[in-house]
Amino acid sequence: MSLFEKSGEGLEDEYRRRRERMVKQQLAGRDVRDPAVLEVMGRVPRHLFVSPEYRHEAYEDYPLPIGNGQTISQPYIVASMTEFLLPDKRKRVLEIGTGSGYQTAVLAELFGRVVTVEIIPELSRGAQEVLRGLGYTNIAFHVGDGLSVPSAEERFAAIIATAAPETVPAELIDRLLPGGRMVLPVGSFTQHLQLVTRDESEAIHMETLYAVRFVPWRH
Repeated sequence: MSLFEKSGEGLEDEYRRRRERMVKQQLAGRDVRDPAVLEVMGRVPRHLFVSPEYRHEAYEDYPLPIGNGQTISQPYIVASMTEFLLPDKRKRVLEIGTGSGYQTAVLAELFGRVVTVEIIPELSRGAQEVLRGLGYTNIAFHVGDGLSVPSAEERFAAIIATAAPETVPAELIDRLLPGGRMVLPVGSFTQHLQLVTRDESEAIHMETLYAVRFVPWRH
């Protein structure tokens, strides 16, 4: 029986099995080690964040289109970037690029509060509908450029961006608290994931992690 022939409880069981396989093969089978990240990735229903025609592919290890020229990142990238943030329920995280809301959901499970910004209003509305339907109450949504987060939000212990600027924005570095960590793709044709940290003495450190491919940063 194909996925599309299943219904109700049988369909949910199939999605659960696919999530378990995703965690075992794509995440733990590579280099994702944080038990909390693995547990959340095995629980958040990624299929609800893609359109119906792609749900049978929701737990495969590649990005999928979500409209407006944007994509939902492959599960490995979501897990890996999240792990580099060192999630902590006592901390707040800023997400630049709400997109489908899938990464937002993962962050909301692992941090005390998520502030997420999306430049495309239609994507923000869609993500809000899904996330609120799933019962998340610790997410603040904003529509606009990633550098125009309301000043009332101040600084964050963690920052993640899901679109690639050509260089690391100084405005985002300024948002990092001492001890804070930021993960984002950087570059144009060639992109690499960058880890930016601010130590307790306020010094900034940058580390190149690995090659990636994200949609470009939009202003």
